[in-house]
Amino acid sequence: MLDSVLILLAVSVVVLALFRRVNIPTVLAYVLVGILIGPKSLGWVSNDTQIHYIAEFGLVFLLFTIGLEFSLPQMISLRRAVFGLGGGQVLVTGALLGLIAWLLGVSGHGALIMGGILAMSSTAIVTKLLADQLELSAPHSRTTIGVLLFQDLAVIPLLVLIPIFSKTALEHMFVPVSLALLKAAAVLVLMLAVGRWLLRPIFYRLVMMRSPELFILTVLLASIGAAWLTNEVGLSYELGAFVAGMTLGETEFKHQVEADIRPFQDVLLGLFFITTGMMVDIHVLLDYWPWILAATLALMLFKWSVVVGLGGLLRFNTMESLRAGVLLAQGGEFGFVLLALGSQERLFPDFVAQIALSIILLSMVFSAFLIRYNGAIAKFLADRLGPQDYSDPQALPNNIPIHEHIVICGYGRVGQNLARFLDQEKFPYIALDLDPVRIREARQAGERVMYGDASRREILEAAGLKTARLLVISFDDHRLAFKILDHVLKSRPEMPVLVRTRDDTYLDELLKAGATEVVPETLEASLMLSSHVLLLLGMPVSRIFRNLRTIRSSRYKLMRGIFMGEEKVALDAPDMMRARLHAVTLSAPVVAKHKTLADLGLAAAEVMVTAVNRKGLRNINPTPEMVLMEGDVLVLYGAPEALEHIEARLLLE
Repeated sequence: MLDSVLILLAVSVVVLALFRRVNIPTVLAYVLVGILIGPKSLGWVSNDTQIHYIAEFGLVFLLFTIGLEFSLPQMISLRRAVFGLGGGQVLVTGALLGLIAWLLGVSGHGALIMGGILAMSSTAIVTKLLADQLELSAPHSRTTIGVLLFQDLAVIPLLVLIPIFSKTALEHMFVPVSLALLKAAAVLVLMLAVGRWLLRPIFYRLVMMRSPELFILTVLLASIGAAWLTNEVGLSYELGAFVAGMTLGETEFKHQVEADIRPFQDVLLGLFFITTGMMVDIHVLLDYWPWILAATLALMLFKWSVVVGLGGLLRFNTMESLRAGVLLAQGGEFGFVLLALGSQERLFPDFVAQIALSIILLSMVFSAFLIRYNGAIAKFLADRLGPQDYSDPQALPNNIPIHEHIVICGYGRVGQNLARFLDQEKFPYIALDLDPVRIREARQAGERVMYGDASRREILEAAGLKTARLLVISFDDHRLAFKILDHVLKSRPEMPVLVRTRDDTYLDELLKAGATEVVPETLEASLMLSSHVLLLLGMPVSRIFRNLRTIRSSRYKLMRGIFMGEEKVALDAPDMMRARLHAVTLSAPVVAKHKTLADLGLAAAEVMVTAVNRKGLRNINPTPEMVLMEGDVLVLYGAPEALEHIEARLLLE
C-alpha cells in the first residue's frame, strides 16, 4: 500500500508540474497519471480497493463544495439559463444519446444512465479556463455557468437511480424510485433543519473559541457524517455531502468552511481522477482509436448543436449561444463518477464503459484548447451561418456624444465616489461595469454608466477612449488592469491612466505597463493615518504635506516591505507579495571581509538594504559607500529565498 502511494505521489508531482507549465487543467494531469501507472498500462500500481475507497472521499468533498455554492438567489438570477437552457440540454442530449446507446445494444437501465453521463460537461475545466481568461463575468460565461449548475443538480438523481437500477427490473421501477426520492426529500428536510437549528449555533461557538483545528474537525465531521447518514438509508455518499454543503452554504461561515475543506478536496479529488485513469484500458484506446476519435468529434458537435439550437428557441443572443456551445461541448468529471458507479453495479459491459471513458477523456483534452479560442471560433462560425442576430450583448452604442471626459472602469464603491466628485466639479465621465442590477439602478438615478467589459478594446473605444481626457481603473484586479493598459497603450499612449490596487504587489509592473499613477489602498491608508497622528502631535501641516509628497514621488519606496512575523503567504503568490523585511546582525569576519555595503554584493541577489541600525541609531536609506562595523544590524528587503541565501552566506563567512 505504502509503495503504491509513493509511486502515485512521485508521478503526480512530475506530471502536474509539466501540465502547469503549459497551462493545461490539472484534472487531465491526474487522469494521465492513472493511465500511465495503472494495471492496464505500465502496471506500477494495482487497482487497489483501498485506494478507491480513499479516493471516494474526493467525491464527497467535491459534492460538499458544490453544495456550498448552491445559492437560491443565483438560481433565480440565472433561471433562464439554468432551467431553460440547462434543463433542455440535459433532457435532449441525455434522451437522444441514451437512445443511441440502447440501439447499440446497451440495456434500458444502462442506456438511460449512459445518456445522462454523456450529457454532462466539465465544471472544473470550464470555470478554471474562463477564470484564467478573465471571462467569468461575460454574458456567455454566465449562461454556461447556469447550464453547468443544472448539470451538477442532475447528477443527484442519477446517483440515486444507479443503485436502484442495478437491483430492479425496468417495469418495476415506480415503487423503488418513488421510495428513494421520498427518502432523499426527507433527508434534505431533516438536514436543512439540523443545519438551521443546530449547526449554525455550533459553528458560532467554535468561532468564538478561536480554535482552527476544532473548526476544521467539525467541518470534516459534518460533511462525512452527512455522507454516512445518506448511505445508511440506502442513498449515495455524494448526496449527503451535497446536502450538508448546501446547509452550511446558507450560514455566514460559508467562505471559511470552503477555505478549510479545499486542501482535502483537491488532494482526494486528484486521487479520484487518478483511480479513474487506472480504469482506462490503453489497449482498447489504441485498438479502436479511429472510432473513438470519430465518436468524440461527433459527441462534441452534437452537444454544441443542441446548445445553439435550444439557445435560438429560447431567444438567447446567437453569439452568446455559439460561445456557450463551444464551452459545453466536452464530457465532464461527473461522467467519470457515474461511469465508475455504473460499472460497479453492472449496468453496462466493461467494453462499453471503456469506450465511453475514452470519449469523455478525449473530449476534455480537445476542450482544454478550444475553450481558449471560444470567441474566435464563435465568430468564425457566425460568419458562415449567414445574417442573424450576432450582435455582441456587451456592445455599447458607438455614438456617445461626449468628449474630453473621464472613463471610469468599474462602478463599485470607489468608482461611484469618484463619479460624485467629478459631478460636483462638472467634469463629464462615462463608467463601465458588469453588474446589471447596479447599472439599472444607477441609470435610473441619471448616472452615466454603461454595461461593458472594460478589458475589451472595442468596449473602451465605444466608451470614447480616443477622445477621453483620462482613464481610471477603480477596481482591484491586476490581470484586468494589465489588459486595459495594453489597449490604452496601443490606442492612446499619451493619455494618463490611474490604477487602484490593494497594495504595492504589482506597483512596478503596472507602471512599466503604462500606468501614470498607481494608488495602493493599504499604503495610502497608512499615509492618511500617519498624517493625522503627526497633526495631533503638533507637526506643521506644511511639513506633513512635504513628507507625503516625498513618499508619493518616490513611488512609496520608503514604505515597501514589512516584517511578516508568522503571517503566511502562498507559494504561488507574486514575488512582490512575498517580499519582506528581515534583520541580520553582522559579525567580525563579515566586517573584515566586506568593508562597505557595496562589497556585500546584495544587488546581485536581488536584496536591498533599507536601513542600518548601529548602537541604537537607525540610518534610513544608507549609501553603498557606508563602512560596516561589527554589530551593525542590516534591515534587508527581498523574497524569502533570497533573504535566506544572503543570511546563510553572511553568517557562514
